[in-house]
Amino acid sequence: MITSKQRAYLKKLASSITPTFQIGKGGVIDSQIAQIDDYLRVHELVKVKVLDNSLYTAKEALIEISEKINAEPVCSIGSMLILYKKNPKEPKIILPR
Repeated sequence: MITSKQRAYLKKLASSITPTFQIGKGGVIDSQIAQIDDYLRVHELVKVKVLDNSLYTAKEALIEISEKINAEPVCSIGSMLILYKKNPKEPKIILPR
């Protein structure tokens, strides 16, 4: 579980990155979840865009993906969502205490 201070720090880091994945009308599919999980192992932070034609809202997608891959939901703003998952072997992001 991350604190509000850590969440704010991660939001600040994510503001400079572009969305890596998109969720469209097909919704959240298992292959895409696996790709997001693999991406998080390397980068620890990911931004995902939920397209207008999707049946999901950003908040619904955030909850579903974070539960399936045990990632920390950082936030969902508009059609964007941000996920964080610490790499236990080689952490790249050092969270404030």
